[in-house]
Amino acid sequence: MSPVTSFEDFEDTPAVRGFLHTPDAPAGHGLVMTHGAGSNARAPLLVAIADAFAAAGIAVLRCDLPFRQARPQGPPYPAIAAQDRAGIARAVRALRQRVPGKVFLGGHSYGGRQSSMVASEQPDLAAGLLLCSYPLHAPGRADQRTAHFPKLITPTLFLHGTRDPFGTIDEMRSATASLAAPHEVVVIEGAGHDLGGKSSAARVAQTALDAFRRLGWISGTST
Repeated sequence: MSPVTSFEDFEDTPAVRGFLHTPDAPAGHGLVMTHGAGSNARAPLLVAIADAFAAAGIAVLRCDLPFRQARPQGPPYPAIAAQDRAGIARAVRALRQRVPGKVFLGGHSYGGRQSSMVASEQPDLAAGLLLCSYPLHAPGRADQRTAHFPKLITPTLFLHGTRDPFGTIDEMRSATASLAAPHEVVVIEGAGHDLGGKSSAARVAQTALDAFRRLGWISGTST
């Protein structure tokens, strides 16, 4: 297994804190992953994705968003979402200083949504987006969180469960049609918003890695 070390960068604000997975045989690329509103950088899905990608030669930084750095529990406040986006951009820049190749960006739920918003504002920030369980709308609500989609030109990969109350597969496909970016929705059968939880994390991580290879974002053969 690739080495995992605590990661802290205080050279600028917001600070970047999390865990860096350094591959034994680096391919030169990197991935920043962020967590959902009720979680942190230790989320099983993020750990599984980091392990799978690092084994494939991709350095992975899974980091706590600024709202989670400020308090260990509780959801983010909408009023400081801009600070979370600034923290995401800082994390990408921090990882870019450590890898010579492409840097990708992604996250689960809230983290993925904020990552996509950052990418729509800074189109040169990331080479591609990995959005796990994008929270299209609140459960039982119709209003969608897609105002930034037409401005998003970064290639985007969505991983979405068929039982996710934050958006059906049909709703996701309809909503992503407004994206200016090349995109794909990969369906995780039977999964809810947690994409199957800890027991399915490794399988979902491998699905993401296979999709990166199939799309040509990274080299290598699917296993």
